Parts: sequence; C-alpha cells; structure tokens
Amino acid sequence: MQLYNTLTKRQEPFVPLGEPVRMYVCGITPYATTHLGHARTYVFFDLLHRYLRHLGHDVRYVQNITDVDEPLFRRAEELGVSYVALAAENVATYVADMAALNVLPPAHYVPASAEIPEMIRVIGGLIDRGHAYQRGGAVFFRVASDPRYGVLGGLSRAEMATRSAEHGNDLADPHKEQPLDFVLWQPSAPGQPSWPSPWGPGRPGWHIECSTIVLQHLGAQIDIHGGGDDLIYPHHEDEIAQSEGFTGIRPFARYWLHAGMVRLGGIKMSKSLGNLVMVHDLLRQYSPDALRFYLLGYAYREAFDYQPEQLSKAEVALRRLREAATLGPADLGAALDPSPFRAQFLAALDDNLNTPAARTTLVALGEAIAQASAGGRDVRAAQASLRELAALLGLAAVA
Repeated sequence: MQLYNTLTKRQEPFVPLGEPVRMYVCGITPYATTHLGHARTYVFFDLLHRYLRHLGHDVRYVQNITDVDEPLFRRAEELGVSYVALAAENVATYVADMAALNVLPPAHYVPASAEIPEMIRVIGGLIDRGHAYQRGGAVFFRVASDPRYGVLGGLSRAEMATRSAEHGNDLADPHKEQPLDFVLWQPSAPGQPSWPSPWGPGRPGWHIECSTIVLQHLGAQIDIHGGGDDLIYPHHEDEIAQSEGFTGIRPFARYWLHAGMVRLGGIKMSKSLGNLVMVHDLLRQYSPDALRFYLLGYAYREAFDYQPEQLSKAEVALRRLREAATLGPADLGAALDPSPFRAQFLAALDDNLNTPAARTTLVALGEAIAQASAGGRDVRAAQASLRELAALLGLAAVA
C-alpha cells in the first residue's frame, strides 16, 4: 500500500514500525456535532483502519476528544449550560452518528480532561529541556529551539503568522519571546475551568493535549497521524515540535495523512461559520450506506462542495449494489469470474486509498453480476466478492 505523506510531500510505501500499527486521528471539539465535514474525515480514516486490518495488521487506533478548549467554553456560556454537560451531549451524538455510519470505534476515545496531570508533566519536561519558558502565569513553547519547525506545513514565516493568528495565537502577547511561540499552559479566564499547576492555576493549550494523549496511549513514535487538512498548521506542526522536543525521537509520526474539507457553496463547512450540514439530518433522507458511498466518491485529499443530487445518485447506486448482492439462485451456467474486478479494486486502495476508482470498480462488478445472472450464469462467487469488497468500504447493507 502506498500513502501520500504530508511530511515528505510524496507518496510512499507504507511500512509500519511493527505490530500493532499505531494510528492517531484528531477528534472533535464537542460543541456542535456531527456535521458532514466530520463524517468525511472519520469515514476516510475508518476505511484506512479497515484496510490495514484487511492487509493483516493489528491496529491500535486512538482518537481524542477536545473537551478543554475555548470554543466549547464559549458555546456552553452562550447556551447557559455547563461545558461538561454540553461536551457529554455532543460526544454522545458523535458516537451515535459514527455507529450509524458503520465507523469502527477506535480502541480509545480519550478526553483531554482525563490527561491534564500528564500534560503538566510533559510541559515541565519541555521547560527542563529548554524548549519552553514560563512568563506571566503562562508557559510557552520556544519555537526558536526547534530548527525544523515548519517542516510539515512548508509555510513561510509570514504565512505561519497569519494562520497562527487565525487559530487564536496572540502574536502580540508581550510575555512571548517570539510571535510564533505558542501556549502550553495558560491562566483560565473568569468562569472557565481551572486546574492547579506549578505555574499557577489554569488550563492546557490546545496542541499539548494531543501530544500528551499520543505519548500516553501509543508511545513516543507512531506510524500514522491524521486529521483534516485545516489542522496541518498550526496544530499538527506544533504537535511535532512539542513531541519531538520532549522525547528527542524523530519523526514523531512517520506518516501524516490529511483529509480535504467539505464546502457549502464554495465556503469551507465549519462550526464557526455556521454553514453546517448535519449527519443526523442527512440520515433522515438517505441511508447510512449512501452517505458513506457518496463521501468515498472523492479522493480523500480533495476538497469538494456538498451536492445533494450526488448523494441521491449514491442512493440509487447502493440500491443496485444491494440487488446484485442478493439476486436469487440462477441457472448454473458458466461462472462469472470476479478476480479481475477484485484485483482492480484492491489495486485502487493500494494506490493511496483511491476510493473513487475502487467505487467505480465495485459498481462495475455489480453491473456484471446483474447481466450475468440475467444470462443464466453462475454469479455466486462474484456475489461473494461483491460483499467482501463492499465490507472493505464499510457498506453494511451490501456486505
């Protein structure tokens, strides 16, 4: 299997460190779930999870829940509810939506709030190693201590500054040595949750949460780290700097995979913009299989616009696949050989998980089964292959 690695900017053979394959994917901030952009990301990484298992790998898959962060606190305050209650409600919605979409659960969903003592230990280690410093009740990562900083995103300093500011980094904070230095620990605003620390009461920064969860649950070096491509900078860039600064082991993650965004009317679908299409609304109109099939019709790195008519076409295609998989006994004429279809399908997945090509092959196999059955041929082996390949795509009603 070949995977495009954001770190090296090229497609590479996937060779794991060993078994199990250790995979981490950035999870949700639970204040508005679950929208189509979430579904696109997690359906893709579910496919990767399934295909790794098909290839014979044991997979240890961990996903975080960012339940300690400003957007959650702000939304809870707007609604007049506790952030804990809001997070619990949205996590339950997310888990239910993922189950409806036949997404295999990771080995662990880890809430950031459960790992704060360990985050404090990691932050202390970064200070001891000269990668972080304390000022004004906060702790900052010293970007200048990492000569490789920026290796993932490949951005100029000006571009990094712009994106960092867009994600809430105060470039003008007088306590910082350099504008791009980022928060590891910060005082909590009035009314926000706070935890004791050697640097005063407060809460962790966003980036240190994922680094610490990976270290705790997967180790100092992992095989695959994933998420949406909006996380490449600053979030994943900062994870690399922190994790490698703490452990001294490079690379922190050997393969970085990023899913493209889902747009609505040409604009990225996001909670902050409020232009969301929610999974639970879509599932009132379409089957879970159709939604999966629709999302897998785009190469995972590709951004695309949500188009309801394409989802309707996916529903029709799924109905034909189900019919092909469940055709009754036919005359036992010459058997339809599914092996060319199977080989083409698996070759597509081996090619950086080319789901559009795999999907096209699955449809072609279904059509061949229908035609062969109408001609009195034996399609039982072909139907078995159709169900096997559909299962790899997570299509429950076909498999």
